[in-house]
Amino acid sequence: MFKLFTTGFWETVARLILRNKIFILIVIVLATVFFSLQWKHMRFTYTEANLLPDEHEVNLVYNNFLEIFGEEGNLIVLGVKDSSLFTVEQFNAWNKLADSFKEFDEVETVLSINDLQKLVKNTKKEQFELEPFIQDSISSIDQLNDLQKELFKKYPFYDNFLFNADSKTIRTAIYLKKDIVNTSVRKDFIIEYLETIVDSFEQKTGLDVRVSGMPYIRTLNSQNIVDEIGLFISAALLVTSLIFFLFFRSFRATFISLIVVCIGVMWTFGILGLLKYEITVLTALIPPLIIVIGIPNCIFLINKYQHEVKSHGNKVKSLQRVITKIGNATLMTNVTTASGFATFILTQSKLLKEFGIVASLSILAIFILCLLIIPSIYTFLPYPKARHLEHLNKRWIGGFVDWMERMVKQKKITIYVTGLMLIIVSMIGINKITISGSLIEDMPKNKQFFKDIRFFENEFNGIMPLEIMVDTKRKKGVMKLGTLKRINEVEELIFETPELSKPISVVSLVKYSKQAYYNGNPKYYQLPTSQENSFILSYAKNSNSEVDLLKNFVDSTGQYARVTTFMKDIGTDKMERIQENLQNKIDKVFPKERYDVTLTGKALVFQKGTKYLVRNLVISLSLAIFLISLFMAYMFRSFRMIIVSLIPNLLPLLITAGLMGFLGVPIKPSTILVFSIAFGISVDDTIHFLAKYRQELQANHWKIRKSVYGALRETGVSMFYTSIVLFFGFSVFTISSFGGTVALGALVSATLLFAMLSNLLLLPSLLLSLERNIANKEVLREPAINIIPEEDDDEDEIENKEENIS
Repeated sequence: MFKLFTTGFWETVARLILRNKIFILIVIVLATVFFSLQWKHMRFTYTEANLLPDEHEVNLVYNNFLEIFGEEGNLIVLGVKDSSLFTVEQFNAWNKLADSFKEFDEVETVLSINDLQKLVKNTKKEQFELEPFIQDSISSIDQLNDLQKELFKKYPFYDNFLFNADSKTIRTAIYLKKDIVNTSVRKDFIIEYLETIVDSFEQKTGLDVRVSGMPYIRTLNSQNIVDEIGLFISAALLVTSLIFFLFFRSFRATFISLIVVCIGVMWTFGILGLLKYEITVLTALIPPLIIVIGIPNCIFLINKYQHEVKSHGNKVKSLQRVITKIGNATLMTNVTTASGFATFILTQSKLLKEFGIVASLSILAIFILCLLIIPSIYTFLPYPKARHLEHLNKRWIGGFVDWMERMVKQKKITIYVTGLMLIIVSMIGINKITISGSLIEDMPKNKQFFKDIRFFENEFNGIMPLEIMVDTKRKKGVMKLGTLKRINEVEELIFETPELSKPISVVSLVKYSKQAYYNGNPKYYQLPTSQENSFILSYAKNSNSEVDLLKNFVDSTGQYARVTTFMKDIGTDKMERIQENLQNKIDKVFPKERYDVTLTGKALVFQKGTKYLVRNLVISLSLAIFLISLFMAYMFRSFRMIIVSLIPNLLPLLITAGLMGFLGVPIKPSTILVFSIAFGISVDDTIHFLAKYRQELQANHWKIRKSVYGALRETGVSMFYTSIVLFFGFSVFTISSFGGTVALGALVSATLLFAMLSNLLLLPSLLLSLERNIANKEVLREPAINIIPEEDDDEDEIENKEENIS
């Protein structure tokens, strides 16, 4: 009954499409215009990817820190390591460069060597005062040399902040206003003004200025994402259309396919705009993905049309059969592919959830477009010429199919042994896989801003902020000497950790205050004793507001303190060990009943987010397997068939995971996507093969071997075509400058290639070896969904239907 309904349904769909082709094409044009109008709502991301759910404990701690101290990632640094800087002209030019940024509304404050001030003691007024190191500008080389000696030797408070005393590297700190850090204003300031001013300065002085800091990195990284969208779309269109043309030798067919996938890309951008989602490093991949996935749909439909035309020469009948016989199979394969992406919707990560929603909707949209546009356009076109049908008789394809058939007939044991060996080797590789929680690992390593990151890591031990927040649980508790000593103990551990930069906190200011109390003697740069503390605090209280250096390190109530350090780009394992060492020290030094101390910062949030995604990988992949198993169960009504169909699709995933281990490709947000995407796409080949196999069984009176070989010959060509398109289509991503995107493209391509061979060699071998248990009338008697309708239409009935359609 369901079979008749399904067949009748697709016949109805065919009639509706072919009778209402003009109306359908008008509706598609109007829908495309509608989606195009949604493009204005598209937004490019201005923040780092937050991989954790909003309610995750790590996010709550981080947001609590931001509420107390404000946005932490608002620092841009300019640096120069060049001996020629220490000339009067160059040094003054450097200070003028820093001063030029103070005029911008987007800038909160600028700190350069020119802005540094000494904390000095005024004995008469019993207060501290600020005295600039440089009164106006440097006028002689002697004055500059004296400044170097004084700064580099006598004032450790400033060391490793605005200069590196050992390497003589100088830098300037530009603090953006916190309310513009996560907006487009930040991007406009950096791209239009900061880079222009720095470039002009470099040309005038010949100095090589290095620029970094989280706002700068995020801006240029986002700009690279935007730039690569057009590159990916162009490359995907070029590669897939070239392969399509080589297969079909038809400009007409190629042009029609390009129209379909281009409209699909327009709809994808429209969906992004309609849902008001940001374009991130993941959602930027969807438009070229739609091209890569849409072209195989076109191949199936156009290939079937040309087969039918060659068979009987009736165009209307050919188009009707394209819809009735390929529509259902294409729907099922697109649904399984969309399911692979849709599993990300069930994760709690906003980044992955948005990617899953847009990708799955876009895949279903491209299926609808292919089914509606291709038959509709072909009704207006003349018959394909003889040269357009030549590809149907290509001998080299026949040779490939003959090789597969020969392997399945004669080399089943070889296939099984090879598969088993691959599993064993892959398991060894899987044990070598590492997890990466690096914020910058996937960033383009050939770009100048990435090289600048490494520069600041070498000179100042990193630019990724790591924050420690101390809650003393009482007002003004931070300035208690006991609290300061405890913070100092934690800072001593940070000093001893080579992957972390010199910490900045209230402790440094108190040490500086003691040094100032003893007339700038650097040997007194240390915490005061209890007796000294009372004198120093009295001087601090008498000082005017301009000397309030505490505001960035202690909140207004004096209850909370922050310790800021910066981390190098290190592996997840090292990061976890550093975090564990810090936490152990904190637990030891700060009694929990009196203090609440938390570790946070962007570097830590991203690392925790990666670990969270790895845990979700198992859930996501399991969901993909479960959903697709449900489709298989519904279509074939056989548990045994589910098991047999899953084996050749799980093997490529194991091989890919093994390759990641051997090649040193870590599990990270980008490579996590590989498995669910590849599984959702590769299972399409299994559906096509098994559907044709069941049909061959009925046509050949349940002669199993003949049916397997028949299905292999029939589906081998189309599976080869689509796999080649998918392989080269996903390979397009390897031209990216982002390491994660390159890995994603290469791994998915490799997985799909393995999946094709697995479905064409291992799957038929399993069917032959287990023929008694699987291929019988009880197991495969009648599917719930007849994917490929039977070739049993009565010719007179078909002719009548054609007349009705016409």
